[in-house]
Amino acid sequence: MRPLCRFVLLATGLLGCTDTRRDSVDDPNTEPPAMCVPAGTSCPVVFRYPIGNGVSSVELRGDFAAGAWAKGVPMQIEGTFFRAEVPAQDGATIRYKFVLNGQDWVLDPSNPNKAADGAGGENSVTVAACGFTYCDTEPPKPNPDAFDWRSAVMYFVFVDRFRNGDPTNDGPVSGVEGPANYQGGDWAGVIETLESGYFESLGVNALWLTVPHDNPNVAGAGYDGRQYSAYHGYWASDLDKPEEHFGTMATLKELVQKAHARGIKVLLDYAMNHVHEASTLFKEHADWFWPLHYDNHQCVCGDGCDWNDTYQQKRCWFTSYLPDWNFTNQAARAYSVNNAVTWIKDTGIDGYRLDAVKHIELDWLLDLRTRVTAEIEPASKEHFYMVGETFESGNRDIIKSYVGTDRLDGQFDFPLRAVVVEKLLRRTGTMHDLASFLATNDTYYPGVMSTFIGNHDILRVVHTAEDVPWDAWAPGNPWGAPPSLPNYAAPFERLGLAFAFLFTTKGVPLVYYGDELGMAGAGDPDNRRFMQWDGLSVHQTALRTLIGRLGKLRQAHPALWRGVRTTLSITDDTYSYAMSDGNETVYVGLNRSDVTAAVGGMPVKGRDLLTDALVDGPGVALAPRSARIIVAE
Repeated sequence: MRPLCRFVLLATGLLGCTDTRRDSVDDPNTEPPAMCVPAGTSCPVVFRYPIGNGVSSVELRGDFAAGAWAKGVPMQIEGTFFRAEVPAQDGATIRYKFVLNGQDWVLDPSNPNKAADGAGGENSVTVAACGFTYCDTEPPKPNPDAFDWRSAVMYFVFVDRFRNGDPTNDGPVSGVEGPANYQGGDWAGVIETLESGYFESLGVNALWLTVPHDNPNVAGAGYDGRQYSAYHGYWASDLDKPEEHFGTMATLKELVQKAHARGIKVLLDYAMNHVHEASTLFKEHADWFWPLHYDNHQCVCGDGCDWNDTYQQKRCWFTSYLPDWNFTNQAARAYSVNNAVTWIKDTGIDGYRLDAVKHIELDWLLDLRTRVTAEIEPASKEHFYMVGETFESGNRDIIKSYVGTDRLDGQFDFPLRAVVVEKLLRRTGTMHDLASFLATNDTYYPGVMSTFIGNHDILRVVHTAEDVPWDAWAPGNPWGAPPSLPNYAAPFERLGLAFAFLFTTKGVPLVYYGDELGMAGAGDPDNRRFMQWDGLSVHQTALRTLIGRLGKLRQAHPALWRGVRTTLSITDDTYSYAMSDGNETVYVGLNRSDVTAAVGGMPVKGRDLLTDALVDGPGVALAPRSARIIVAE
């Protein structure tokens, strides 16, 4: 189909549209009739460089095509300019330079928009805004029944370690010890758990599943020198196939459909930073990946390259067998984004948890959001939620930079997690510190963040909540002498207190599988033990019951997830606050101490939603290591 308009780079750095149909329109001030194009139609982007100053030839170099930094497009003389055009997808970001007389690299003098080139210099940058109306895309209509992601309670299902529903797809990898090998969990097991009503018993309405891509059945050395399998899903070798240990594509689709039938959303973990060296993509398109060596040495994150250097963190390999995508290459970026969109379309999922966000180019996120907005949401009539992982315990600005309407909806709130763990589990500092942090954090991010206390990268948090807390990053001994379950109530009660806070504040609270039971575990891979389905202690049962009540209360009282917090009373060990959305006010009291203590500001007559007991305020006593959630009677 003939393009509707030709885009010319203006002095402002924006793309101006020259209508190619003007020659058939008598009145140049009259817009021609609206036309439409198929989704995926590209438009030509025009680049110009002025003639003069001894310039005899100009070549356009950039990331608009594979290899175009090494061999670009010769520009032709047109009037007073050298001119070239390249095709681009709507919304594609293009980095480029001009090469004058075959040797001098220069920026575009008419374009003020620039970005660091990773080598101490800059590239010119423009974005193709084709402005097409797509024939196969209707304007989205508001859906009054659309899911509000602020109301989500998310459960992280670590598939291989959750439930074995189909033993026929089991199969360990040779040469790998049990804790780091496949253990049989699969999508069929998740379906069984869905049908049992387990997730609903916890008030869960969103599931995060580990990466679905196919991984090689080979061993790989971990940071500790031991051999590991790809049971976690992060070593993709075929991005188009599902992992055979987890099941078939049909089984994954069935899982999503059965979750939807129960009102439960499904997110897939998507690891877009790297592939395994066995991937045919790496073998056939080596230029789509950063070379392992940089500046005459190996560039592995933390071993030759810096995890936190703004350039090296985007090009370092996580291990020497995990090639790192180079998303400054537009062809590589387009392939990867298209794969992510295809998995959405093929499975019907509702969101992505996006891994290691700060280790990729922002353009990947911008491109994915553009595609999702144009192709997924108009059909689903639902917002596709994207939450990222940026492992930063203190730098909120870095985390925030990836959140916005054109990129991520939110990220996992690592800084909040650090404060909650220190103040509620480890009991360092005071509750004044918690309240002071919340006063700035509540409105710091523009999106819907996810709050958490435990995940798959740290030791099990029940040990951080013990009377003598473990160091948050202590690996322990996950192999020869893994830790046992605490045999007293206090650690489980402290976990319950921390979850009570997460479930009564804004953000999507996350339950890492097994944390509802206070499962034991040292560092990786012991923090990924197989799910405990029976033999629970009385303390584990009490914690699971509490989390179930919290999850259901969050669904029944929207003020808990959309309300504004107001501090009511605070001491070194207690904190009370109200959550109000204009329709309802819910009062929350927290006591982290090991003795009974009172909080103030509660209703004169109220009901504790956790116990259904009537309480008299405004001062209300709280048992050691406990919470109360109260509404006025």
